[in-house]
Amino acid sequence: MNKSTVNPWIVAIVVSLATFMEVLDTTITNVSLSHIAGSLGSSQIEASWVITSYLVANAIILPLSGWLASGLGRKRYFMISIGLFTFFSFLCGTAQTLSALIIFRILQGIGGGGLQSIQQAIVLDAFPPDQRGVVFGISGVTLIFAPIIGPTLGGWITDTYTWHWIFLINIPVGLSTLILIQFIVSDPPHAQSKGFSHIDWIGLILIIIGIGSLQIMLDQGQQKDWFNSHFIFMLGIMSFCFLIAAIFWLLKQDNPIVNIRLLKDRSFSIGCSLIFVVGFLLYSSTTLLPVLLQSLFGYTATLSGLVITPGGLSVLILMPLCGKLVQYIHARVLARIGLIMIAIGLFLTHNLTPELNYEYFVLLRITQVIGIPFLFIPVSALAYQHIAQEDNNKASGIFALARNLGGSFGIALTWTYFQQQQQIQFHELVEHINPYNPLLQEGIVTIQQRLMELGIPTIRASEQSLALIYKKLIYQANLLSYENTFLILSGFSLLATLLTFYAPKNATIDGKNHPISHDSH
Repeated sequence: MNKSTVNPWIVAIVVSLATFMEVLDTTITNVSLSHIAGSLGSSQIEASWVITSYLVANAIILPLSGWLASGLGRKRYFMISIGLFTFFSFLCGTAQTLSALIIFRILQGIGGGGLQSIQQAIVLDAFPPDQRGVVFGISGVTLIFAPIIGPTLGGWITDTYTWHWIFLINIPVGLSTLILIQFIVSDPPHAQSKGFSHIDWIGLILIIIGIGSLQIMLDQGQQKDWFNSHFIFMLGIMSFCFLIAAIFWLLKQDNPIVNIRLLKDRSFSIGCSLIFVVGFLLYSSTTLLPVLLQSLFGYTATLSGLVITPGGLSVLILMPLCGKLVQYIHARVLARIGLIMIAIGLFLTHNLTPELNYEYFVLLRITQVIGIPFLFIPVSALAYQHIAQEDNNKASGIFALARNLGGSFGIALTWTYFQQQQQIQFHELVEHINPYNPLLQEGIVTIQQRLMELGIPTIRASEQSLALIYKKLIYQANLLSYENTFLILSGFSLLATLLTFYAPKNATIDGKNHPISHDSH
């Protein structure tokens, strides 16, 4: 087969399949932690390192992926990444101890970390420039749909089989894509191996320690009470110092290991900022809603996942449409529309009641994420409009890192705010619990009488009525906390629309297929 004549859609599907599995692994383990902890004889807090270790390795490799692809050759690096990801997926699935599983997850994350950015660079080169909307639609399916369905798929696999299979399913996909890529993908001249004539060890160490510390801090901060923990405080200091040092060092290098000079382009820097927002909103809402459903509405992990899935399917359906729209409407306008749609969907979650049913939550989730395609594709098009082909690899690494860090910040800050709200709402409700409140006294008497009708003695009925009131208070405080958290996310989405007003116009296409404007600065 002549690789130059391969249909670009075939190339896009094949390289996206492996990346889809890698991105899926960022969320597929979330609902399986209790099963993993029980199987390996550890606590759930200890088992959380199964997620943390993978995210840390991913975060470190993402900005380095462009440098590694340039040195090894893009295709070779992509295939090495798939091979490592597949091999360590097998070892994860067969791990017998928690420490072994965590080590294998780190190595799996190192192997898979480069797939996100390199997949996007390969697809960008496979299609002509006037079809970039289509390209980012393909990437959107991979990078947005995968984390949405991850918890659902993980819950179903764990409930139906065992947690081992959430890793073992990667093996046939990885092996088949490795074979196909060998035959259908080739490197254009600018993506071929340039070798490692000089390795910037200082830049490499600064990035590894800086980003690694930041990712661990974000993932473990909530569990360890943030900066009240000496461990988290030290990680914060390390990440700040090493990342600041990395910025100054990289700006002085002629051939930096991570080309942060690309951020000097306004389109790319605004694009990275907005994709950070996408990750923030998507990952925070995707983790918040299932916990709400399981803790307050009694949903199983699988059923709560089935609430999330239709929203993912709506994103999947809208991606091609948004890929076309970006050819006719300015990216910054579409991004603004997308953020407003997301804000409205999150605001509607502000009215929760215990009587809400499954169908309501499905529609609610669809409204929360229906704006994502209108945001992801235009933002991607905006970010890459001035990026030269030879810089695609390094730009993709930075862009993917911004999205992943957005997700990490979103999850960390959202759950911290939610916990604070739990305390605030509970204390506000308790203020109304006093012996002079006639409604409270009436409620206690009613509950007590019903318990006595069931044959419960008077004293015990009195104690249980107070316990039921207390339980109701906790439930109501949690419900209000979820409402306020979604309201804050809605406000954040609206606030992010300000970024779109600073974004430059992009080249758009009118009905006659001619550029109608190109204001790059």
